[in-house]
Amino acid sequence: MTDVNAANAEDGKQIESVGTIDAAGEAVAKVEGSTGSAKIVYILYIIGIVFGLTGIVGVIMAYINKGDDEVLDTHYQFQIRTFWMGLMYLVLGALLAIVLVGYFILLWWIVWLAIRSVKGMKYLDRGEAHPNPTSWLFG
Repeated sequence: MTDVNAANAEDGKQIESVGTIDAAGEAVAKVEGSTGSAKIVYILYIIGIVFGLTGIVGVIMAYINKGDDEVLDTHYQFQIRTFWMGLMYLVLGALLAIVLVGYFILLWWIVWLAIRSVKGMKYLDRGEAHPNPTSWLFG
């Protein structure tokens, strides 16, 4: 992939990198805004495996920042869905822990959350929109 640079003929100013071109020669959209807050949400979710309150902070941040950028919105949508689906797994696991199957659901939640967060950060670091923000599995 190579950077795409454009020159503004009227002002004589050069625009820095506006995107990339893939091997097929097609332009690939890059995240224009700051990815810092989206990355913080992913990190808060991972930390939330041990300290549950950080997940709540993360989903609040995702709701607040949603709408700033089209590409980042896919990540925020993915993060919001991750929180609510994870909460469902936690409640179900806690209720079923009485009959021991709940412990397997809670273990599934830990693995599921870690994989979703790491994959989301991978797409974010590459500057790509999340390919399937409505996924129920690992995204």
